[in-house]
Amino acid sequence: MSKLIKIRKRDGSFEFFEEKKIESVIEKAISEVKGSESPLLKQSKKLAQELFVLLEKSIPENVVPSVKDVEDIMLEVLQKHKFHDVVKAIQEHKKKKHELSEFKTVLGIRDDVGLSENAIKVLAKRYLLKNDKGEVIETPKRLFERVSKAISSVDNVYKESAKKTEKEFFDVLFNLEFLPNTPTLMNAGTELGQLSACFVLPIEDSLRSILHSAENAALIHQSGGGTGFNFSNLRPKNDMVKSTHGVASGPVSFMRIYDVVTDVVKQGGKRRGANMAILNISHPDVREFISLKSNPSLMKNFNISVAVTDSFMDAVEKDLEVALINPKTKNVVKKEKAKELFNLISENAWKTGDPGLIFIDEVNRWNPTPQIGKLDSTNPCGEQPLLPYESCNLGSINLAKMFFKGKFSWEKFKQTINTGVHFLDNVIDANKYPLPEIEAVTKSNRKIGIGVMGFAETLLKLEIPYNSKEALDFADKLMKFLRDESHKKSQELGQKRGSFPNFAGSSYAKKYKFLRNATITTIAPTGSISILADCTSGIEPLFAISFTREILEGTQLLEVNKEFEEVAQEKEFFSKALMSKIARKGSVQDIKEVPKQVKRVFVTAFDIEPDWHVKMQSVFQKYTDNAVSKTVNLPADATVEDVKKIYLLAYKLKCKGITVYRYGAKEKQVLTFGKTPTESLKVKTEYSGGCPGEECAVEF
Repeated sequence: MSKLIKIRKRDGSFEFFEEKKIESVIEKAISEVKGSESPLLKQSKKLAQELFVLLEKSIPENVVPSVKDVEDIMLEVLQKHKFHDVVKAIQEHKKKKHELSEFKTVLGIRDDVGLSENAIKVLAKRYLLKNDKGEVIETPKRLFERVSKAISSVDNVYKESAKKTEKEFFDVLFNLEFLPNTPTLMNAGTELGQLSACFVLPIEDSLRSILHSAENAALIHQSGGGTGFNFSNLRPKNDMVKSTHGVASGPVSFMRIYDVVTDVVKQGGKRRGANMAILNISHPDVREFISLKSNPSLMKNFNISVAVTDSFMDAVEKDLEVALINPKTKNVVKKEKAKELFNLISENAWKTGDPGLIFIDEVNRWNPTPQIGKLDSTNPCGEQPLLPYESCNLGSINLAKMFFKGKFSWEKFKQTINTGVHFLDNVIDANKYPLPEIEAVTKSNRKIGIGVMGFAETLLKLEIPYNSKEALDFADKLMKFLRDESHKKSQELGQKRGSFPNFAGSSYAKKYKFLRNATITTIAPTGSISILADCTSGIEPLFAISFTREILEGTQLLEVNKEFEEVAQEKEFFSKALMSKIARKGSVQDIKEVPKQVKRVFVTAFDIEPDWHVKMQSVFQKYTDNAVSKTVNLPADATVEDVKKIYLLAYKLKCKGITVYRYGAKEKQVLTFGKTPTESLKVKTEYSGGCPGEECAVEF
């Protein structure tokens, strides 16, 4: 009997020694360097046996060998048999692994959850509490404990068991099954205590109102929130101002004030400001607004969208004129060809990524409280239409975690939905609002937005191509389930805690007896939280199969989609060389080593025809109370006509808004393809899919 029964791992624990495991390690090392079909793989068993014999000889009696002992002898055996390139690759891997293990220490973090290096960097930068010296004083687990405790404590107000809820909340956070928007993770359980992601502020046609809203926006940005505005109430440029006998400078000039304010006030000291500027298509200054982003130095802290009506889209189709109306006097200033304005919008979106379109009539057809007023603005990414002074709290379920024994678990999904709705409703009460007006309006409607992330991984696990009818059918089933179950939970909370105060006059009054929240579902882009959860953002497709990510200055990591790596290992075509080759393009469609069936399933954002992006968005929108944030990514050679088709299709399919991004449309991008055949696709730390422009507002 062998004396080698156990082996000591790096963490000090012991496990039974398995010769087969050693063989597997050697096989993998040879495969990565020589390829999965190399005849040298047959030597793995013989090499493992030789290693085993040498190890027995070199280790004294009653001494348990360490992992390092095994590694050293493995390198010795491989060198002896002239596997020099394999040895070199293993040494490089060990060096990289050591660097990454030091990485967390450099950032001052003890990872007690098991997160990726990139997630750790994002946590250190934005989420974890720090002392006065800027040193991290919180672990990821402690963050989740802090948030769970703060949000669950609201249950005490309703005479419910906060202790039970705290554990429930902690479990979904710790397991990365559900995560709330960034301000909740940053601020819950802290003195600041501002938990909402997005706000809409009103702007009336007076200097006092304009400056007052700019001041309020600064306070919101400081607390970690993003803001949306509709500038359509402001009189057009050169209109007479009676009080001063001068002329108005127009909405665009005042937008620049907000942009500067946002530039100065860094959100919560932890993330940059994000705004949405909307102008109605009927405003006399709409041409200036549409072309605003053609100057890359302007409005860097804004997304811009044009609010278009059904009548305008009808006029585009019929090639009719539309009236441009002075909002102050209500007089028609002039008439424009609808098609010309539509073409101008499409041309600028092709050129710069802005403006997007908000289909404002469709938005208001879904308005749950029409008796309170019309919706005319959204949060920075467009997925949350809000009334003036209204805020919203968002959270997303990680669909990739909703599997049990290889199958999508609808029961687990249901449980997570229930927990998520309960969590977000509690946030409304736990929140410390930046303005009393915001608290009043928010609590009168109690809007929440529960959505999903990791949709692309889910399709991959189910072997469903994103660009297929099967994917649309699954999305339909998934989102209907989310809508139905989240509404049931809101009804249950409404019965126990009371319906939202404006329920009586709402669109739900005839349908439900109780309802806690005026809106319940939202599909958000999930920027940073999807990085924490290690999944794709929102409902976006994969942006790349393999790529290089920059996590620290001078430190880059080759990332490979987990599902793809698993399939590649299973089908025995995985190699490190192949992954590096794929990283040069991000896509596998032109890679001959990848089987045809695998290519069919593993499609990326740029592999997918634009129509599929829009179709997927429209399916999710069918069951979404608020709206859907999604970017239609286009290749660099896309045309203006392509943009027009996308906008028209989105309107036809009853989307509430639409955004396109053509690769290279913005001066700076967080995703770049290599300039030479040997360079890989590179992404920066916080890119997880969607719009790759550095100026794209990132809502979490």
